[in-house]
Amino acid sequence: MRIGFGYDVHPFAEGRPLILGGIQIPWDRGLLGHSDADVLLHAMMDALLGAAALGDIGTHFPDTDPRYKNISSLRLLRQVRDKLEQAGFACHNMDCTLLAEAPKIKPYIPAMTGCVSQALGIEENRISIKATTNEKMGFVGREEGMAAYAVCSISTLGGDKDE
Repeated sequence: MRIGFGYDVHPFAEGRPLILGGIQIPWDRGLLGHSDADVLLHAMMDALLGAAALGDIGTHFPDTDPRYKNISSLRLLRQVRDKLEQAGFACHNMDCTLLAEAPKIKPYIPAMTGCVSQALGIEENRISIKATTNEKMGFVGREEGMAAYAVCSISTLGGDKDE
């Protein structure tokens, strides 16, 4: 069994959809990035890649590569799952925290959990997505952007994941 940690941050931008956890959330701004800028999935991918010692998302999906322009981060998460499997690992569980002053995320968590569950090929009860504010402090508190943390455990394929 291995543990991985991921972190990501993106600033807000006008004229972009807000994509979090693989779903579009109605709001007046989105996040700026080369891909769809799904800060939550980016933190998850870095946690998974880190746990397997496979680098980070910038290594695998560089923002200088036009193939990844506006790409769905769910698609990238599936590719990360494939990379883990090729290296002999599978995700055991994922625990994430999104930092955002607004919008309220709680109503969307079940849909996000479903998207992540499908992309990783694990049961929804192995995925935890939470959200918190930054108590009006820092760039998150000033509503300049969002951040996300993720921690995961992975295990070798063929091993008993319930141990």
